[in-house]
Amino acid sequence: MQAAPVRATAIPSITGALRAVESLLLSGGQRTARRNAWTSVLEDRRRAKDRVEAERVLGQTLSARS
Repeated sequence: MQAAPVRATAIPSITGALRAVESLLLSGGQRTARRNAWTSVLEDRRRAKDRVEAERVLGQTLSARS
């Protein structure tokens, strides 16, 4: 007697589950606006991080010249 074949079903990720809930609660335009806003937040954080790094390098360069 052979064992029954095992079916592998992927467990949905947290991101996938949140997107499914989001799609039920929000219309398409609101979803797009929300994602665009989050993309902007991430980009602002990246620019802030780059600015801090540039200030650090500039400060080191100026202190090395003194």
